[in-house]
Amino acid sequence: MTITTAKWTVDDYHRMVEAGILDDRHVELLNGAIIEMPPEGTSHANRSTKGANYLRQLLGDRVEIREGKPLTLSDQSEPEPDIAVVQPLDDEYDAHHPYPENIFWLIEFSNSSLEKDLEVKRRVYATSNYREISFLIKVGAGR
Repeated sequence: MTITTAKWTVDDYHRMVEAGILDDRHVELLNGAIIEMPPEGTSHANRSTKGANYLRQLLGDRVEIREGKPLTLSDQSEPEPDIAVVQPLDDEYDAHHPYPENIFWLIEFSNSSLEKDLEVKRRVYATSNYREISFLIKVGAGR
């Protein structure tokens, strides 16, 4: 007997979010799979906040700094990196999350999710049609 896993699209995922099915879960869509995200530890939260604040101070209004917000990278992946530096497109993001062509830089902090980040998320980021995305892992950051 062959077992086939159902793959979800970004549209499927958005319908689940809109219907409230995922309200009590901290998840992201990676390669068609809905993946649970571990709770954010204190060190992780502190490092993400300090990093984002530093980038805002450094880059000003030339970019938008998004913390833990979705990016639509393909029809089957909508990860939520810790920090994303994207084009400041104002109201356009009311209609959709940033696409690969809107992204300048991604930052991931990791500890307990290190294997997922290095194996799954790194591949999701690498296979997206992007201009240039850097992937940073800070081991020991508490998530």
